[in-house]
Amino acid sequence: MPYESLNLVARAPILSWAGHELGHDESRMARNVASLPFVFKHVSLMPDVHLGKGALVGSVVATQDAIIPAAIGVDIGCGMAAVKTPYTAPQLEGKLKQIRSDIEAAIPTGFNDNKEIEKSVSNWQGWQQFKDLHPSAKGLESKATKQMGSLGGGNHFIEVCVDTENQVWLMLHSGSRHIGNALAQRHIETAKALAKLAGTKLPDPDLAHFVQGTSEFDAYWHDLQWAQSYALYNRVVMTSRFKRIIDRHLAGGKQTKPLLEVNCHHNYAEREIHYGEEVYVTRKGAVRAREADYGIIPGSMGAKSFIVKGKGNAHSYCSCSHGAGRLMSRNKAKLTFSLDDLINQTAGVECRKDAGVIDEIPGAYKPIEQVMANQSDLVEVVATLKQVVCVKG
Repeated sequence: MPYESLNLVARAPILSWAGHELGHDESRMARNVASLPFVFKHVSLMPDVHLGKGALVGSVVATQDAIIPAAIGVDIGCGMAAVKTPYTAPQLEGKLKQIRSDIEAAIPTGFNDNKEIEKSVSNWQGWQQFKDLHPSAKGLESKATKQMGSLGGGNHFIEVCVDTENQVWLMLHSGSRHIGNALAQRHIETAKALAKLAGTKLPDPDLAHFVQGTSEFDAYWHDLQWAQSYALYNRVVMTSRFKRIIDRHLAGGKQTKPLLEVNCHHNYAEREIHYGEEVYVTRKGAVRAREADYGIIPGSMGAKSFIVKGKGNAHSYCSCSHGAGRLMSRNKAKLTFSLDDLINQTAGVECRKDAGVIDEIPGAYKPIEQVMANQSDLVEVVATLKQVVCVKG
């Protein structure tokens, strides 16, 4: 489906792949962002677009000479990793429960962290720059080290999946943990304080921004890049641990070579060239999809997920959706669905089936098939996956 140009009065046009009309609050949020003087060309909305803070989740915003910390959000570098293994579905027979148990024992979830620090974590090059982070990060190095290789909570997950060719895939979703959140909060506060001091009129306080050439901009950009690197490597550490578990169960511990590896952010900003100009591209719940870029678009637990290859669509700033997108808030999901609904909707998946994960029920998300149909001009599907094990954060 090609995009449509939304009829919302704003300084910059708003292009949408949502395939439906935006709600009142969503329209206002899109208009607020598109009205900012430093927004480049247009704002692009992905098929999974929904309400966020300051900017819509599922939006791609290119800016010139400015960056909006709250548009990137507090889970800097949040994203996905996937590995195609040489194993096939029959090899998993009778092992799913134990695999799930071993994953939960090896990879901390929720607020938990690692009790022991493995060599790959202590050897990470990024620790050398820790001293240059925002002063508020002082004292957080030990916590950040222990959390490297941990999943976190919310909608973060680890999954064993099987594709339509019966091949086994490993997939996980996580970000920059407490350190990314702490850095983001400090810089968002600074941006808001500067806007107040300067008397800058903003359509939303969460659109407070830093201007290129200022020390505040440089400090934020430095910390942003560091947290994005931390998030990327956090997924590397977990994926490696995850793969060792699968190798132990399916190959007696013998290490196998992945057939394909993908590791991509969907909550971040980078300098990129678009329409012949260098701009800052913020993808808030969106994946980079340049020609031949591999990406991961997960459905909810119990639904399909997709490995994709980008088509390099210039109108979307070479981007695609980052998932199905929420249809309802967590609170609404808890009020709408029962434990029986959860059990029914996750049939055939080895996962938690208790009241604590009702807010993550498939019915709380948009139908992933529709989301994929709406972005056929942005990506091509490389593999269609269905999870058989799901560990929630």
